[in-house]
Amino acid sequence: MSGLQTRGLKVGYGDRAVIDGLDLDVLEGELTVIVGPNACGKSTLLRALARLLPTREGSVLLDGRSIRDLPTKEVARRIGLLPQSSIAPDGITVADLVGRGRYPHQGVLSTWSVEDEAAVTQAMAATDVVDLADRHVDELSGGQRQRVWIALVLAQETPVVLLDEPTTYLDIGHQLEVLELVSRLRAEGRTVVAVLHEINHAARFATHLIAMRDGSIVAQGRPRDIVDAELIEVVFGVSARVIPDPDTGCPVVLPRRALPRTALPS
Repeated sequence: MSGLQTRGLKVGYGDRAVIDGLDLDVLEGELTVIVGPNACGKSTLLRALARLLPTREGSVLLDGRSIRDLPTKEVARRIGLLPQSSIAPDGITVADLVGRGRYPHQGVLSTWSVEDEAAVTQAMAATDVVDLADRHVDELSGGQRQRVWIALVLAQETPVVLLDEPTTYLDIGHQLEVLELVSRLRAEGRTVVAVLHEINHAARFATHLIAMRDGSIVAQGRPRDIVDAELIEVVFGVSARVIPDPDTGCPVVLPRRALPRTALPS
């Protein structure tokens, strides 16, 4: 079992609780993908796991300790987060932004090290942004910027990586490249949790799938064990046919139509 857990978690915004009473164990060494409709709590859960959102009740635990009680740099050395949207400082270059991923590993008197340089170089190569190193981030396309932000998270070299919609702004070729990269991270021993909108990408790449609705976990397990027409109807309100991929055996969802909200299961 991973050292990252929630127990009785309640979080939200303003007076509204988005998640209330959630228990979750992030499985160590797995690629966990969270799916669900808009506003079901996927991104809220990731923000709480990364300590960016305060808990109202319950707790987020890292190796059995409340994440709220840990030093900020210790959390940043253990958990890397790619948020849904990020804003780069004006005029910063790609290389300088990715280099900021090394901040948790540096002390007050530390200088830039060989290890720092290697981590940044490897992260930029993995995300195919080496040729953009001297470009200003605000000059890049949306897809290029997304790959730069992923490089920053990789340069952080954390054992746990949280990715909130990492394929946003990317064309299908780069979507697959990013998801294949994420799979490699998992194969190399990292624990990865990603939020994805595309259910077929999730079913193909996840080793553990979590389906959420209304702030709660509806089902979780291996995609081929839980993804069926009933789950798609309950979670997404869509009538669909689910068939096995002829090459991989992974479930493939073929949507038919959106169901009237009055017909959705409660």
